[in-house]
Amino acid sequence: MSLKTLGTLAATLVLGAALTGCIDADVTVEITSATTAKATLTQIMSADIYAMVAMSADSGEESGDSFCAEGELTENADGSATCVVTEEGTFADLSMGKGEGAMVFTSAGPGLVRVALPTAEMKAEIGADDEMDEETRQMVEAFFTGHSITIRLSGAEVVDTNMTLAADRRSAETVLPFLDLINGTAELPEELFAVVRAP
Repeated sequence: MSLKTLGTLAATLVLGAALTGCIDADVTVEITSATTAKATLTQIMSADIYAMVAMSADSGEESGDSFCAEGELTENADGSATCVVTEEGTFADLSMGKGEGAMVFTSAGPGLVRVALPTAEMKAEIGADDEMDEETRQMVEAFFTGHSITIRLSGAEVVDTNMTLAADRRSAETVLPFLDLINGTAELPEELFAVVRAP
């Protein structure tokens, strides 16, 4: 799962790696200057599912290659696995800032950057409007119960946001339970945004 996938939608990772197993995901976009940012995608796959994915990879099945094909993989002591993908550069060069439903970076005044993630594409990609039969719904609920994606925007200071502001005002985040997204019950604004002061 790469940050290019994020360019289409922060939660698209659900459809790829997450459907092969129980995953929690954290997407952090840190403004590093008035024109640059660092994006980090962290995914954690549970031990039982990672064991199956690793077995698939050993047997040469394609599904085994989908988790952390382009990131830094850490196999944890409890059998779970953590994948970290990092990308850094100008807003125009970031793959997550390209394509429909991508992060949008705009100037909001001297030293200020407005970072926004449209949510319509997120809901469409994750299948919020898809019809599921009872068996499929039970399987989806088993996979995704208790798992979420966290979207975090940060910099020297967050001066305006519709997300949850951290006590130190250096970041803002939204935690989206996967089941709420899939069931279409997540209450999302048209976009998640933060106006961030660059360092």
